[in-house]
Amino acid sequence: MLLKSAHRLPGAATSRHAAPVTSTEAPLLIRAFMKILLLGKNGQVGWELQRSLAPLGELIALDRHSTPLCGDLSQSEALAQTVRAVRPDVIVNAAAHTAVDKAESEPELARTLNATAPAALAQAAVEVGAWLVHYSTDYVFNGEGQTPWQEGDATGPLGVYGQTKLEGEQAIAASGCKHLIFRTSWVYGDGGNFIRTMLRLAKEREELKVIHDQYGVPTSAEWLAQISLSLALDPDYKLKKFPSGIYHAVPAGETTWHGLASFAVQSALNAGVDLKAKPEAIKPILAVEYPLPAPRPMNSRMDSVKLRSALQSGSSEASNSYNEILNVPNFPTWDGMVQEYVSKLAIKGLI
Repeated sequence: MLLKSAHRLPGAATSRHAAPVTSTEAPLLIRAFMKILLLGKNGQVGWELQRSLAPLGELIALDRHSTPLCGDLSQSEALAQTVRAVRPDVIVNAAAHTAVDKAESEPELARTLNATAPAALAQAAVEVGAWLVHYSTDYVFNGEGQTPWQEGDATGPLGVYGQTKLEGEQAIAASGCKHLIFRTSWVYGDGGNFIRTMLRLAKEREELKVIHDQYGVPTSAEWLAQISLSLALDPDYKLKKFPSGIYHAVPAGETTWHGLASFAVQSALNAGVDLKAKPEAIKPILAVEYPLPAPRPMNSRMDSVKLRSALQSGSSEASNSYNEILNVPNFPTWDGMVQEYVSKLAIKGLI
């Protein structure tokens, strides 16, 4: 299933602020298979999902400003009414309260968006017989140790954001709806993110200080969208039949924030971008030297063996495009995708 080419197929969104989006130009054979409700269409993951989902069926893509259908996670009952009105085959929830520090000062809002709303979506999914695809985070873990976290490991969120995301996961599982929950980390894509912030600062300053004792896996929003669909759909674009559950969705490898910043800056230099700060001018600091309102996990490494196994199993009866595009069982590495991402930013003049 060639998901990358989906960006160029009829029906794909072309404006980040066009709303709500309904794909009506997808091939008739595909369109007949499913109706898809996407929430959070303008976030980093939502934007990529919007582009990838549009050619695959009838897509209703909403955000919190959408009317007359409600896509606002703060309005749980109206959200459930949207599900009942649309009666989708698949609900994809890419919306959340993701302001980690702000969540500490507004826990009730964070809980409404990250726990109450997913619970309402899950119950509505049960009513209409829909699958629910939901995105979660490495922040559900306490960040201790150095071993990559597996799906079945004990959780222990350190702050409000992680706690409310965990409550959302638990509510979905408890509802009994058919679901896929993808935990991911250090996401970057269209819009503001750590990589673009580092590149902007590197143009303005001759020296940067970046934390080097927190470990994780940078994850491309584009790749995350593609991998989500590849797990959920078979080569004929029909929903697969497999057990509900949680999957850790991150590329191969690991790094620190300092390592990511240094690599992104070097990638920009290699692409011909003029920066004041060179990699050697990015100084490593400890997390305790840069205190923030919300504690961060020191270890955000995640084990993606379960996801890789599921994709490999699913590809055994599929066409070669699975192996070609997903590189199963050898996942793409984080650094290769970051390099490609930075190169694209440079070409577009966005650095």
